Amino acid sequence: MDNQNGLMTKAEAMDNLLVSYEEGVSSSDIMNCIHQVFKFDLESTPYLPTPPRAAIEAYLEHSGNKVTGAEIRKMINQTFGINLDALSALEGARISLYSKNQWMVQHDKDLFAVHTGTGDIDVSIFPTNYFAEQTGSGELPIELINAFISLGYCCEENKASCYFSNPSGEPVPDAFKGQTIMAIISVIKHSYSHL
Repeated sequence: MDNQNGLMTKAEAMDNLLVSYEEGVSSSDIMNCIHQVFKFDLESTPYLPTPPRAAIEAYLEHSGNKVTGAEIRKMINQTFGINLDALSALEGARISLYSKNQWMVQHDKDLFAVHTGTGDIDVSIFPTNYFAEQTGSGELPIELINAFISLGYCCEENKASCYFSNPSGEPVPDAFKGQTIMAIISVIKHSYSHL
C-alpha cells in the first residue's frame, strides 16, 4: 500500500473498503476496517478518553451513517488523538511508530523508531536494530541530532536517542509531530535511502 509504487495508501484502502458497505457503515464496520487496514485494534488501545465503539456510534448517529473515510479519520484524530492520515503517510517512510501502547507502524527494514509515552506527552527517537546492522552504529546521525535539538529535544550523551517532553503536560501537537517526522524523512532521503 505504498503510493510510490503506484499502490493505494492505507487511507485510500480504508476509503475503498468503506465504500463497499452499501447500506452505510456501522461502528463495527469502522473498527474492522481500521484493524484490517492499519493493523491495530482501536478497542484495545489504552488511555482513550472515551470508549471507541460508543464514540463512533454517537458520531454515526449524528451524521446519519453517511460519512466518508476522510470524515471518519478526522473524527478519530479529534476524539482519540490517532491521526490515521499521518499513519497512512508514514507507509514506506522507513519509520516505526509506537503510540498508545502498541506499534502503529512497524516494518523490518525501518531505520528509526518514534516512541511516544502515555498520553503522547513525551516522545523518544532512536535508531532501529536494522539501522545499527546496516551502518555499524547504534547512534543517531549527527544531522538528525542537530535537527532534534533545534526542535527542543534533549539527546543522550551516547547519541543513542533523543527525548522531548511537552512542558505544558499536554499531548505533543500534531504540528510538532510533523516537524519531527519530516526531520527524520529528510535525513533518510539524503543519507540513508540506499540502505
